[in-house]
Amino acid sequence: MTLPRGWRPRSIAIMVLAWLVLQVGGLFSPGLLDDVDSIYIEVAREMLHRHDLVTPCVDGIRFFDKPPLMYWMAAGSMRLLGEYDWAARLPMALAVLALFVSVYALGLRLFRAASPRHDEDRGALYAALAMATALGPYLYTRFFIPDLLICLWMTLGVHLFLEALDRAGTGRRALRPCLGFAATLALNLLTKGLIGLVFPLGFVLLYLLITRQFRLVRRMHLPASLLMFATVALPWHVLAAIRNPAIAMPAGLGLPSRAGWAWFYLYNEHIARFLGRRIPHDYGQTPVWLFWVYAVVWMMPWAAFLPAAAARVRRDLGHRFPVTKGDREAALTVTIWALVVLVFFSLSSRQEYYSLPALPALALMVGGLLARADAGEREARRGALACHRWLLLPLASLVAVVCAFFAIVAPKPQPGTDLSSLLSSNPELYNLSLGHLFDLTGAAMGLFRGPLLAVAVGMAVLGPVAYGLRRRGRTFVANLTLAGGMTIVLLAAHEGLVRFNPILGSKDLALAIVEAQRLDPRADDLILLDGELTSGSTLLFYTRQPAGLVNGHVNGPWFGSFWPDAPKIFEDEASLRHVWGGSRRVFLLTYTPESRTHGLMSVGPVRTIAAAGGKTVLVNR
Repeated sequence: MTLPRGWRPRSIAIMVLAWLVLQVGGLFSPGLLDDVDSIYIEVAREMLHRHDLVTPCVDGIRFFDKPPLMYWMAAGSMRLLGEYDWAARLPMALAVLALFVSVYALGLRLFRAASPRHDEDRGALYAALAMATALGPYLYTRFFIPDLLICLWMTLGVHLFLEALDRAGTGRRALRPCLGFAATLALNLLTKGLIGLVFPLGFVLLYLLITRQFRLVRRMHLPASLLMFATVALPWHVLAAIRNPAIAMPAGLGLPSRAGWAWFYLYNEHIARFLGRRIPHDYGQTPVWLFWVYAVVWMMPWAAFLPAAAARVRRDLGHRFPVTKGDREAALTVTIWALVVLVFFSLSSRQEYYSLPALPALALMVGGLLARADAGEREARRGALACHRWLLLPLASLVAVVCAFFAIVAPKPQPGTDLSSLLSSNPELYNLSLGHLFDLTGAAMGLFRGPLLAVAVGMAVLGPVAYGLRRRGRTFVANLTLAGGMTIVLLAAHEGLVRFNPILGSKDLALAIVEAQRLDPRADDLILLDGELTSGSTLLFYTRQPAGLVNGHVNGPWFGSFWPDAPKIFEDEASLRHVWGGSRRVFLLTYTPESRTHGLMSVGPVRTIAAAGGKTVLVNR
């Protein structure tokens, strides 16, 4: 196979190997997580069964929170491969590989001119490896959320825009890259809504303003580009509005008198969320300073090189130093890109992972520095070595020592110990995507001895070992060693997630219900969740059955429940007691089995069929 000019087979092989080890291996375990991971995939599964790709539904109820692209991807894969969790995850894993390749391709464009003395593709490779092995991009591919797709469309959009601008500036025809940019803009919109327009268009406008090239816009085929954008983006929006028009809303809930898809999706999910006034307010709010700290944390361990990389970018943006056009283009591109994302969310409502779309820019910034160090540039080599010595080496050594300490001294749990019995409870943090990590205690560390030892080894490799290689001038091997050490850390994190899964998901409990139904088939079983949908949403996917919600008329399906055709899935204490004492077999997933057993015994039998992760499934037959 002939690769594009500048692409090197060795670099492609390294990227694909990293993807195979880190992404493909994680397709099959653990099970889906409760909350958005399983909810979004269940939406895709219900699209298949309802034969409706326009109106997303979960548990049979309209669900307008997100645009449809990621649902379509999962639904298409399950249509081809079967309704398995790994099949639903596969398109996102392929998109991650496309992200690595797109970062590599953009890096080739930015750094080939930026490092004229070094004709290899090191900057592009390092940027792609940073995206592959950084903490944030990996952790947020463990959940089925759209933010890594935003990274992909943003990377492609920036590349296509720069190519179109170059062609327009030199009098060449720019139709193809302009159409490509319009298509990525539309896909961005279909991935995460209006934010998919804000970031790329914000980048374009600021870049044209700073470089004083607005005159070239007339050469960038705006009519054809608008037609491409409309062709891809408008059909779903028009159909969704037509099929879900405004209906009368109940009073006293803060809703307008009439509302439909347009109000909830366009206003409530975008404008009201930006202002922190979304109804219902179902998400946490990260302080601005912590949001910026998270942006650095998600880029670790490569973020250790950001101080030197940022200093080099600042130099390339100035006018006191002789720099090539490529240097300035690269510096301006990554700076505007990162700031558009980070500043926007500093002004709006934000969660801890909203900085992810800025990470490809930071990865490219670091990749450029490390490539210059490889090329022998004295300042870059000294900066990279200093960052490794004073930031990465002590931090990695500290983490290695702490993890090794807990792995050694943590008490050995008794066989069969349920992890939930060793955790603390911090429900005020559960709106954060990784909030359950704060539940870990010293006693619980005994169940993570293997992953902790692996993290200690990986940190020793990316810290002291990689530093020793860099100090001896073997910079390329040092960077590959850093990536290899972080791969060990991320695989350990995945194993930790597998062991933590009974807390975060309910797959085993769902399979216990399925097995009970197989042994004693009944036509009218009722499955109930004690609380809102996120308390056990994996039951929907793995049982392939709807679930009722006891005292759970909040958040996800709340707005869609006001439609007249919405199934009656909401129960209260009185209706729970009624169905429990009736003729139907009822399965109840609850976090409070003792109190539920005591309260239901007076109306019918109560038997436990499964328990895991602090959750129990009770049955009345």
